[in-house]
Amino acid sequence: MRYPGGTTPDDTDSLILPIMSHPIYLDHAATTPVLPEVLEAMEPFFGSRFGNPSSTHRWGREARVALDEARSRLARCMGANVDEVCFTSGGTEGDNLAVLGPWRAHGDTARRAIVTTPVEHKAVLEAVHQAAREGAEERLLRMTHDGVVDMDSADRLVDGDVAIMTVMWVNNEIGVMQPVPALAELAHARGVTFHTDAVQAFGKVTIDAGAVPFDLLTMSGHKIGAPKGIGAIYIRRGTRLAPLFHGGSQDRGRRPGTENVAAAVGLARAAELAVAHQEEEWARLEALRDRLEGAILARISDAVIHGRGAPRAPHVLNVSVPGVDSESLLMALDLAGVACSGGSACQSGSTAPSHVLLAIGTRPDLAASAIRMSLGSLSNDACIDRVAELFPALVAKARGTALV
Repeated sequence: MRYPGGTTPDDTDSLILPIMSHPIYLDHAATTPVLPEVLEAMEPFFGSRFGNPSSTHRWGREARVALDEARSRLARCMGANVDEVCFTSGGTEGDNLAVLGPWRAHGDTARRAIVTTPVEHKAVLEAVHQAAREGAEERLLRMTHDGVVDMDSADRLVDGDVAIMTVMWVNNEIGVMQPVPALAELAHARGVTFHTDAVQAFGKVTIDAGAVPFDLLTMSGHKIGAPKGIGAIYIRRGTRLAPLFHGGSQDRGRRPGTENVAAAVGLARAAELAVAHQEEEWARLEALRDRLEGAILARISDAVIHGRGAPRAPHVLNVSVPGVDSESLLMALDLAGVACSGGSACQSGSTAPSHVLLAIGTRPDLAASAIRMSLGSLSNDACIDRVAELFPALVAKARGTALV
């Protein structure tokens, strides 16, 4: 077997061969397997219950009932009213709608600025760039080296010229949690529409529209055990929003197009399961992540854990090893049967260092060596212990040094 850094078999092979027959998936932040309960809930809508919910006959009425029930169940998971939940195709569409929708609808020529962070998902950053092409002023909040918004920066930048503020709840690359409740309160006190990208937060942190004054919140199904191609946006009553699409009256005209009933039913079921098991799953994943993190730091003395000094969600571990290229290490891990990533799945194919890590002041060489390991339903003690042994061995091989 050939590995990056050399071709001669050594002691690393004895670690790799057992794992090859039992592949390990550590890329849950990219996507998750559809849960059996979700598949079961969706199955009828691919068969006998195939109706269009806009049709008035029995097949259509049956689909409409299922869609309305899914919306109601998802709303309960968010502490929202039923009419505040709009189904989307996923996080990217939701983020674009949450930024460009209110921007195009607000009509206040005195408020022309949009405040965000440099560590947002590209779906938010590119939507903000588009708003800038339409006349908005972009303002970027300052970040700490651990990846948290500097509240003094927020206090200074969020003024009477700001129309929208958008800050993600949990970062998809380093897992750092932003102080969304405090930022939403600040925005509301100053008459600013507040959006949070909760794609990585949903099912990890408590989301309650009655307790935190966000105006818009986006989430994505395939991060919590629902299928790809379905998500939702919470739109607080009274929030002005222009649709991205045109051509139908579905979802109160906010998101025209025939609804994906099967996927909406699956999303609602996945959301219920995520919320019901949120506390115990947090504890389980945090213990696994901490064990893996501790093992890496114990075996690789100069490894860097990004965001370690900040509050983090339990499912993301981002580590850099000086002098080791992430692309080569990812290839070695993949050959060994371990799936990880170099950052956001939406950036696959890019050889540029992570914009998130660069934005928080990480050295370019460390940003270029970053590996994201993200845990979820397929993670357990055995796979974490195996990766804890394998990762240092592959690092040592890449460096051409003896494993200690």
